Amino acid sequence: MNSKEFLNAVDFIVKEKNIDPEIVFDAMELALTSAYKKNFNSKTNVKVLIDRNTGDIKVYSYLTVVEDDYDPDNDESGTDPDTLIKLSDARKQDQTLEVGDTIDTEVTPHDFGRVAASTAKQVIVQKIREAERNSIMDEFGDKQDELVIGTVALEDTDNYFIDLGRTNGILPKKDIIPGEKIEMGSQIKCYVSKVDNNGKSLLILLSRTHYGFLKRLFELEIPELSDGTVLLYSVAREAGVRSKVAVYSENPKVDPIGACIGEKGSRIARIIEEVHGEKIDIVRYDKDPAIFIENALSPAKNLTVAITDPKKQEALVIADDENFSLAIGKKGQNAKLASRLTHYKIDIKNHEQASELGINLR
Repeated sequence: MNSKEFLNAVDFIVKEKNIDPEIVFDAMELALTSAYKKNFNSKTNVKVLIDRNTGDIKVYSYLTVVEDDYDPDNDESGTDPDTLIKLSDARKQDQTLEVGDTIDTEVTPHDFGRVAASTAKQVIVQKIREAERNSIMDEFGDKQDELVIGTVALEDTDNYFIDLGRTNGILPKKDIIPGEKIEMGSQIKCYVSKVDNNGKSLLILLSRTHYGFLKRLFELEIPELSDGTVLLYSVAREAGVRSKVAVYSENPKVDPIGACIGEKGSRIARIIEEVHGEKIDIVRYDKDPAIFIENALSPAKNLTVAITDPKKQEALVIADDENFSLAIGKKGQNAKLASRLTHYKIDIKNHEQASELGINLR
């Protein structure tokens, strides 16, 4: 490989992998230094320099300038005395030299290019992979808890692999919405639940069941959430079945629920379509926890709410016979979602149960 071919190869790697060219050159110099030591000279005081403009590769042996009274017997660093030169001797070659400077002598072997290319290949590939992984991490490291769009590329027993451009994300099958069918080659929206760079490769874990997925869909579809006119307080979700979203606005002229629903239900319809028909209750958040809990237990109405322990965040709700089953929901689902939405432990009783316990909140 001549100098021009070498520079072309570096240019290709830089563009293909989106890597800083200095990282590639540094990796090459490190690898070629190791190759030289292995094949020609095992001394430590050698370095390889690559001309960034011409691609020329040269090997240098260097001596480090030390004080005249330097005593190797008192040097605990283990420095090889053969790699050092005293200041007085160094200045016989160059009067401008100071302690810490180096004297470089070119020692490039005639056939170094051939030997170095084969020896350094593995090290170079490793460094480029590390640099590529770091570059991808720079791009995706801040994507955790964000919404991404990718293409369904591969499938195995447990996962779908989503092409995100420069890398793949993993969408476990347990994290797809129950009942949905994922087609190869289709575009798909996913929530980034985890980004991990601690292993040998970058792990981007995706989900479509995470409550954050629904939250990001709302932010994507509702401009008032993006500009801060409407604020999203919390989300509670049972993917594929039902979710509750609490919203509010500090502007009294803005209807936060209406903004989320959209004209003729257009906005919420797009979100429901993305989550394959999942029922979504949009409720109004209130700073008064009793009012918030009452709102969260929708579609139940005519509820009486008392905060029994503010510190432990416990509340008692009494419902009439008509709304008791609505408040609890099928298999307790409505009450569970309301509890997660409000962060309160909610105990729901009808009037008869309350009377038996001597409770009267009327």
